[in-house]
Amino acid sequence: MVRSPVVAGRFYPARPDSLREDLSHFIVRGQQKIRALGCVVPHAGYMYSGHVAGAVYSAVELPSRFIILCPNHTGRGAPLAVNSSGQWLTPLGLAAVDEELAALLKRECPTLEEDARAHADEHSLEVQLPFLQHLIAGFTFVPIAVGRGDYSSLDRLGQDLARAIAAAARPLLLIASSDMNHYERDDVTRLKDRKAIDAILAVEPRQLYDVLIRDNNTMCGYGPVIAMLTAARQLGATRATLIRYATSADAGGGRDAVVGYAGIVVHAPEESGSSL
Repeated sequence: MVRSPVVAGRFYPARPDSLREDLSHFIVRGQQKIRALGCVVPHAGYMYSGHVAGAVYSAVELPSRFIILCPNHTGRGAPLAVNSSGQWLTPLGLAAVDEELAALLKRECPTLEEDARAHADEHSLEVQLPFLQHLIAGFTFVPIAVGRGDYSSLDRLGQDLARAIAAAARPLLLIASSDMNHYERDDVTRLKDRKAIDAILAVEPRQLYDVLIRDNNTMCGYGPVIAMLTAARQLGATRATLIRYATSADAGGGRDAVVGYAGIVVHAPEESGSSL
């Protein structure tokens, strides 16, 4: 099965040459790389958040395998939906689902369900693939759409992911796709997002959940981020680095109703010192 792109020409260019040109502009060359367990990357249109996502992908050592967690904006499909076979098409070509890794995840994560409906029209994972295609040849990935919002379910998913990652034969990176607070004034959004970012930097998933509830922060991918942080913490991560933060106002949008974008890397436990 080939999953066709649904936001090419809207969130990012549909023409391969134009897409490569944009991606080259977003990638930061020549910087020291961080060895990471996980990362947080935004998923808005590239004109708004591409520079934040590109900064993250430029900052980490990229393996050849990925688990990509995204929110389920459409509400369709299983609450925790995985694809375990097939390919995803972008203007840069086909990206293959890692069948071996998907089988491991389904064994270790019993709450995952095979369901293509959750992924069929979901943009938040699709927009990550061109960055990876631009930077790595022949990578594989497993897509997981997270439609659960209760902390206990997200904690269990994170614990199960940690067990699967520990059992995986080759290194991988856990990518959590999320934008931050939505559609409030720029100053309000920056304040709310700073509190949420502080919890992520401390690798404290419960603190993040509580901050989001208390502040009514409308971070759309908090589920993927909490699951990623839980897995990373279980695997020994203790710190993270904010690579870049912006709001849609920084791209020329108005300041009365903005969306926040954070790019964050969770360091592998043996990583010491800051690379940035």
